[in-house]
Amino acid sequence: MPNKNKIGYRPTWAEINLNNLEYNFKQVKLRLHPQTKVLVTVKADAYGHGLIPVSQRLAASGVDYLGVASIDEGIKLRKAHIKTPILVLGLALKQDIQSFFTFKLTPTICDYEFAVALSRKATALKKPMRLHIKVDTGMGRIGVAHQDALELVKRIHKLKSIVIEGIFTHFPLADSGRKFTVSQIELFYKLASELKKIGIAIPLVHAANSVGLIDYQNSRFAMVRPGLVIYGLYPKSGLGINLKPVLSLKTRVVFIKQVPAGCGISYGHAYKTKRLAYIVTLPIGYGDGYPRNLSNLAPLLINGRRFRISGRICMDQIMADVGKFKPKLADEVVLIGKQGKEKITTEELADLAGTIPYEIACGLGSRIPRIYVS
Repeated sequence: MPNKNKIGYRPTWAEINLNNLEYNFKQVKLRLHPQTKVLVTVKADAYGHGLIPVSQRLAASGVDYLGVASIDEGIKLRKAHIKTPILVLGLALKQDIQSFFTFKLTPTICDYEFAVALSRKATALKKPMRLHIKVDTGMGRIGVAHQDALELVKRIHKLKSIVIEGIFTHFPLADSGRKFTVSQIELFYKLASELKKIGIAIPLVHAANSVGLIDYQNSRFAMVRPGLVIYGLYPKSGLGINLKPVLSLKTRVVFIKQVPAGCGISYGHAYKTKRLAYIVTLPIGYGDGYPRNLSNLAPLLINGRRFRISGRICMDQIMADVGKFKPKLADEVVLIGKQGKEKITTEELADLAGTIPYEIACGLGSRIPRIYVS
């Protein structure tokens, strides 16, 4: 276990394997044409893996672009001396335009007024601004409607001190709606072709997320935007790529007691022992972002043996009925990861919780120290 200088006095931590991160990045690169660029999304603290260490390793591995959700995330990367181009995937307000220039961030835009404001600032500062235009081909979130995109691009293209570096769209059904996703690709390809015909050359046309770049080869365009697969997680089963999990979640046994049959465990006594059994207590709970709806469902590993959480997950602690098996105090417990021949995946927990792997990984709170291993 990492020492107390790294994790403090509460023996719960997440291990982030940066070698596996680089391995997954290379697996993506192997599937692409050498000239196809890669933007890795590192928003939401790199999906709970740690924004700065993950971005530093990706930069060292040759990533072309980093994608963040907000200006604030971009600023953190710049203050960490990361020089890789950064695309802010979310929208900003006009009063925050200066930050794009100060920290050399690339904005996403989808309306003319914001582009005009950028143009005026860029002209005043004598600093041309590169930007990416978001097109809505069916996500229904941000982005100019695809039928209006051509005219918007033409108008923005005429603005002084503005360089349209990229244009992109996003897939809402890449994992579950092939027909719809194919229609999105066709709409976007048509737009890119029309722009090329009228002499507007945009170097970074991009659409493919993790599922897109693997299952829809014609969605790769000039750049792809993998997220979940870089962290060794599968957005859908049967995805044709070999990945290594980057995050493991671990804790230790802090209390053991033997209780009789019929003993209620935790709030509401939603679990009662069926026989004389040992109950172990672990210092992790929903206050750490471990989902409460995994109560009585989620597995855990102790000494290579698989057990299940018993009773409702508390804010700071969980319990497990381990039957006749009596572990030792401070024994390591794995909640995500491998121990012996057994393993628990983030995808397994997501299925049990009725959610997606993104939410499990991103939900792990800052109270859980991240320990980076290579």
